Order: sequence, then C-alpha cells, then structure tokens
Amino acid sequence: MTVASIALLLADAAPPLKLEDVAKSVADNTTAINFVWTLVAGFLVMFMQAGFAMVETGFTRAKNAAHTVTMNFMVYGLAMLAYWVAGFAIQAGGVGPLSTLGGYDQMNRAFTIHVAGHDWGLFGMRGFFLTGVAYNASVFAYFLFQMVFMDTTATIPTGALAERWKFSAFCVFSLFVGGLIYPVFANWGWGGGWLSQLGANAGLGNGYVDFAGSGVVHLTGGTIALVSCFLLGARKGKFNKDGSPNAIPGHDIPMAMYGTFILCFGWFGFNAGSTLAGSDVRIAVIATNTMLAGAAGGISAMIYVWSKYGKPDPSMLANGTLAGLVAITAPCAFVSAPSAVVIGLVAGVIVCVAVVIVERKLKLDDPVGAISVHGFNGAWGLLSVGLFADGTYGAGTNNVTGAVTGLLYGGYGQFAAQSIGVLTNLLWVGSSTFVAWKITGLITKGHRVSVETEEMGLDTPEMGVPAYPAQEGAPEAAMPVLQKVAG
Repeated sequence: MTVASIALLLADAAPPLKLEDVAKSVADNTTAINFVWTLVAGFLVMFMQAGFAMVETGFTRAKNAAHTVTMNFMVYGLAMLAYWVAGFAIQAGGVGPLSTLGGYDQMNRAFTIHVAGHDWGLFGMRGFFLTGVAYNASVFAYFLFQMVFMDTTATIPTGALAERWKFSAFCVFSLFVGGLIYPVFANWGWGGGWLSQLGANAGLGNGYVDFAGSGVVHLTGGTIALVSCFLLGARKGKFNKDGSPNAIPGHDIPMAMYGTFILCFGWFGFNAGSTLAGSDVRIAVIATNTMLAGAAGGISAMIYVWSKYGKPDPSMLANGTLAGLVAITAPCAFVSAPSAVVIGLVAGVIVCVAVVIVERKLKLDDPVGAISVHGFNGAWGLLSVGLFADGTYGAGTNNVTGAVTGLLYGGYGQFAAQSIGVLTNLLWVGSSTFVAWKITGLITKGHRVSVETEEMGLDTPEMGVPAYPAQEGAPEAAMPVLQKVAG
C-alpha cells in the first residue's frame, strides 16, 4: 500500500472539519503565541534591572557601591509589592478587553468624570491584590509585563539620588512610586484614562500615544529624579562656593558599559514586547528601529563630546546610547528606519547638552545623568511621535480609526496630544513626588545621611558591609553585620 492510499483511507475515516473548529484552533494558537511572547519579553525587561544596577554602581564611587547596588536590587521587590497591592488596579482596573491575550474583559471598572459631553477616565478600580476578577491567567500575564515597566521607573531615581540618600527613606519612597505616582499617569496613558481619550473625545489624533513608555516610564522616572534631586541637595564637594561644579568620577566605567549592553539587550523586550503579540509582524520593525536609534544616540554623543572636549568620554557614550533608546521607546512602532536614526541622533546631543544644563544652570547633582537620559529624552520621545509617525501603523489605537500620524505627515492633532502628555506628566509626577517626598521624610526622619556618613561612604554605616573590603582594607570593626553573623 502506498503512502497516498494510506492518506486517502485516513481522510475517509476522519470526521469532516468544521470551519468554526478551524477558526477556534487558529485563535487559540495565536493567543498561546501571544502569551509566550509577552511573558518572555517581560523576562527580558526584568533582566534590565541588572543593567541599571551595573550602570549606576559603576558611575558612583567605590565607597558607596554596596549601597547603590542594593537600592537597585531592593527596588524590584518593594515597588513590585506596592504595585501588586494597589498600583496595578489603579493603572489597569478599567483597561478593558485584553484583546491579544484571549480577550478577557473583566478589568472594566474605572472612576470617570463627565465633562463636555464625554467620559474621562481618572483611575482603575479593579485588580487590587490580583484577586477577584483579576485572578485570571490573562490578567496575570499582563500584570507581569506591566510590573517590570513600573520597576524601570522606580529604579531611575536611585541613580540620581545615589551617594547621599538614606536607605530607609529609599524603601518608603519606592512604595509611593509603585503604588501611586506611576500607576496614575500609566492609567491616563495606557489604562484607558483621559490622555488616551484625547483623540476619541477631543479629536487630537489618536490621543496620547506612547507605544512602550518614553513618557509613562522614562519621563515619569526623570521627573521624579528632577524633583527629588532638588529636594535632597547635592553631594558634599560637588559644587564650589561660586556654584561651579566639580567632577566626581565613577569607580568602574567598564561595569557601567557592561550594564549599558545589558540594557540594550533588554530593550528589545521593552519595545517589541509592547505589542503584547508575537503574532504581530511589526515586532521586526520595532526591534530594528530600537537598535538603530540606540546606535545613533551613542554615535552623536561621541561626536559631540569628542569635538567639544577633545576626548570621547565613555560615560557620555553610554548615556548617549541610552538616550537614543529612551527616545525611540514611544515612536518605535510608528516611524521609518531613517526617522528612527534621526530621533537617536538628536537624543545623543540632547543628553550631552542636558547634562550641562542640569549641573550648571539648575545646580542639580545627578551622579548618573538620569534626569538628562530619561527626563529630557523621555519628553523628546513623546514629541517624536507627534512629529515622525508616518501613518503606516496603529489604526484603531485608543479607539480612533485612523493610523498614528505625526506633524510631518499632516497629523497636527497628534503633536498637540503628545505635548499635553509631556506637560501633564511634569505637573502630576512633579507634584505627587513632592508630597510623597515630604511624607516619607516624616516617616523616616529625613532623607539624607549625615555628613560623617557621606564622607565615610554609605556602605558600612547604611548597609553594614563595604562592597570591596579587600581593596579598602576594612577592619572587622567596620563590618558590624558580618561580625554578628560570625557570632
């Protein structure tokens, strides 16, 4: 018997396939692919925490290395639990159907106000503690992915406030970031809130569009860093009496560069993963645009500092690359490759100029350049959507029929929506950071370590152990925690 005849016999024996069964099988497979893609992308973003830890630790001094890396380590758990308790519900409690993850539609309760004939969402009201209707696989996958984005925001201030921030104050303040500050703005932009409704309700393009978080994640973190840097004050010795800044070099530039590579890798999950759909072939465009913009940012920063200062400062090359990645995060799905390169090139120059503005004009001490990388370029990324989106993708975004189209392609309303998003972020995040900072200070009796602790280094006084005891020749008396463990 031939293979062909066996196949015919099997076909005759099998029941006829129904069209609806085939459709259901295809839909189920697509959903399964989307689940796996979303979770794997979330795992990549989680690994970015290691990159941030290395960048921030490398850019700070050896005597504070254990303190800096521990903030990066613990912000993951602290902000996550605050987000689990309340933040996720505030952000996504009214997000509506999770279309790529099976269409689950019970996250559908939001607090809204009725103005000018339209409902405007302010915050979600379902999903606290991931219980009730949120006890669902689709919601859990969505939570994991959104949580690691929030945690990226929460870790940005740890670099800006390094080398003088009390660890206890860091712990309390991180709860505010994960539980309230980030989730409210994330709701407005990503959870069906009022910024996303500017298109459907006010005719401004597709409303606020921020594909993977230049605004929701990076501008939020940069604004928190800006306000808290101002409130905490500069490190001892950073500024002279005449206001001129002194350079305080980091202790391990290679570590910072390795961390930048990790962040570049994780950013593929950050941006391409934001489709929440492995079945969306646009992920190839998004990933490539991400790579191009990061490279362009590093190159333009190199050219700028080399021509202006005579040497290609490695720290600025790293921050230039990160600036390009931050800037492309919002427009990555909506722009062409040449536009992605232009966005990255501009971002690399912005970060170099912004560092000077932050230090010399604003008189702020940001050891790692977080305000310049995430704040200034988060804003640039949002505006880039309103400028460069070419109308080839995003139809249906925020319940608007047309694709996302920027100013250079005739989309005047989109640029207005993006500008409103930038201003709103500065107002909400800035004011809520100020309030949370003051409350935290009351709870922890201040944010700043003593002058003696700062001069000694925060590792032993704050953490109980130095990062490099062999290098520092630290006596046993300087390591109280290890002494107690040793008994």
